[in-house]
Amino acid sequence: MNSRSNVLFDAPGPAARRRNNVLTLLATTATLGVACLVYAKFDEKGQWSGQLWRHFITASTWTEFIIPGLTATLKAAALGAVFALAFGAAFGVARLSDHVWIRRPAGAVIDIFRSIPLLLLIFFMFYLSPTLFGSGDYTLLALIGGLTLYNGSVLAEVLRAGVLAVPRGQSEAAYALGLRKAGVMWHVLLPQAVSAMMPTIVSQLVVLLKDTALGYIIGYQDLLSYGFQILPANYFGTRVSSAIVIAAIYIGLNTMLSALASWLEQRPFAPHERRPLALLTSE
Repeated sequence: MNSRSNVLFDAPGPAARRRNNVLTLLATTATLGVACLVYAKFDEKGQWSGQLWRHFITASTWTEFIIPGLTATLKAAALGAVFALAFGAAFGVARLSDHVWIRRPAGAVIDIFRSIPLLLLIFFMFYLSPTLFGSGDYTLLALIGGLTLYNGSVLAEVLRAGVLAVPRGQSEAAYALGLRKAGVMWHVLLPQAVSAMMPTIVSQLVVLLKDTALGYIIGYQDLLSYGFQILPANYFGTRVSSAIVIAAIYIGLNTMLSALASWLEQRPFAPHERRPLALLTSE
């Protein structure tokens, strides 16, 4: 038996393994059947015709449509990630404050923005921005703002959970050395919490990257807009082929980020790379 088996579940016995194998076989067969049906239907409509895919092997398609759209998507994702991480760090620490007048408003902000659908946040900022700042193109601002508020609120809760998961002895040892609350938070608790929660943080950034596609609704010209709207307008009848290529690019991007999250999860962080303060005080 694997010594690292899940403590919440017993290892499956022979009957359970047979049942799991049968279910896996049935699910695989059903998936292949659906895939074959989709392929046949597309073939009936001529969607696999070389004429509809030929433009993807020309350089102009990539330089004029795919790469500009990908650049816009990565720009929105990068800015959204930076601001979401900053928002999450600020409000996550505020949620842990000993002062009620800081902790409760921070908790209210987090709960509100976690409860509002992301698309509604984007719409709200998109239609509110002209009223506040005058006429202009606020598609990127609205998209980044929505991504920041929603994902930042989720990251704040992730950070709070990570800090609370650090053994209490770490903070007690820090206080014994004379550190104040801020020093304990920034030098002892946060480094260990971030290390432990890093896979979860990266996984949330994967969600953020996928959510940039919502900018299509408000007219932001990202990868989805270029691939599903602008490109088919220049090459008639290629909407399905363009959607498949764009989906493949999204899959590639998210697969790389997911691989990073898996690597971080398997990487041994503390204690031997970042020794807890309690260990340092015993030396």
